[in-house]
Amino acid sequence: MFKYFPHTTDDIQHMLDVIGMKSLDDLYADVPKDVRLKGDYHLPEAKSEMEIRHYFEELGSENQQKICFAGAGVYDHYVPSVIPQITSRSEYLTSYTPYQAEVSQGTLHYIFEYQTMMARLTGMQVSNASMYDGSTATAEAAMMAHASVRKSDRVLISETIDPKVLEVVKTYAHFQGVGIEMIPQNNGATDFSTLPDMLAQGGVAGVIVQQPNYYGIIEDFSGVADMCHDKKALFIINSIAADLALLKSPGEWGADIAVGEAQSLGIPMAWGGPYLGYMCTLEKHMRKMPGRIVGQTTDQDGQRVFVLTLQAREQHIRREKATSNICSNQGLMTLWVTLYMALMGKKGLRHAAQMGCDGAHYLHDALLATGRFHDAFPGRAFLNEFCVKYDGDLDALQQLWLENGFFGGVKISDDTLMLAMTEQRTKDEADRLLSLIK
Repeated sequence: MFKYFPHTTDDIQHMLDVIGMKSLDDLYADVPKDVRLKGDYHLPEAKSEMEIRHYFEELGSENQQKICFAGAGVYDHYVPSVIPQITSRSEYLTSYTPYQAEVSQGTLHYIFEYQTMMARLTGMQVSNASMYDGSTATAEAAMMAHASVRKSDRVLISETIDPKVLEVVKTYAHFQGVGIEMIPQNNGATDFSTLPDMLAQGGVAGVIVQQPNYYGIIEDFSGVADMCHDKKALFIINSIAADLALLKSPGEWGADIAVGEAQSLGIPMAWGGPYLGYMCTLEKHMRKMPGRIVGQTTDQDGQRVFVLTLQAREQHIRREKATSNICSNQGLMTLWVTLYMALMGKKGLRHAAQMGCDGAHYLHDALLATGRFHDAFPGRAFLNEFCVKYDGDLDALQQLWLENGFFGGVKISDDTLMLAMTEQRTKDEADRLLSLIK
């Protein structure tokens, strides 16, 4: 009669009889009385549908929509309207894993296409599907390097990596007994002159850098892969996915693993998630890679079909041989990114990235022209994000912008501001932001 109730009174009594308890009070006798809830739950009275709608409309009206000039790893990109329409269909709206190939051909197909597109974007040979976010993907890459390189217990990371990513990597490394050492920076870019000596000490599993780095600077990795490989270490590059439409790919730099955040591929900022971490690598490292790989084959009738080719999880192999259990993003967010890349195409991705680059350079030059700002890292090249120093009260300026409808960048020190532009930002918006400085 009450099919949605988890347990009837008889069910509860039967369970208590099995464990030798007379009542629920006996079951919770070990819980101190001063922490137990006394009285009824504080639940509101039942509301009609109309009342519920009004209630949430009032809550929603408290949200403030600002024009976003901030980045720091998450960016306000255009989302084609067809994407939420398709992903909200009932056959797609799941994050669950496609265990049964015979009934999951549609899901397996779009995962296969996602892998193909990401491998091409990064210049790597294989892609998994997928990781929780860019931070965990980077941490998994560090652990993957540790598992791949014998007698290794050190991972070297550039000081120019996103601090949020670094903290996640350190957490993973702590519980795996892996030491994290920082490669120093110089004027906002990695100082690779120190790398040979750090590698020469031995035991290095991998070297992790970011492109563009946390400050938005485009770094030069010439020769870095060779230095790593000479000492049997893996070279790992973290990138914001959309930036690779214009920049030299990790594969072209000689990377062994390419990781990063794919939110820039059409996923809304959405109060912090859900996002999507990508991981691509060389075929020889494939069996050390977490997540799953979908492959293409033919059935007994010769028709093109898709299967789970690699799934190194605890359910399938010995626990000590398993890799990460992260796999939920094989579903909804992988489909989201697949649709975005298919709709935008190569030209669209390049055009969007170029618009952000052009806008950022316009805003950067205009800020310097006010006489109130100067470069935080003089002479460094950037794509769509940059850092400038302000000669006034930075908190007051950001508050002024906020009051006038602008989210004006990310403050990274007392006098340093990091601003970002995407294809969503217009020259008019930039000019209005600038006018408030004067």
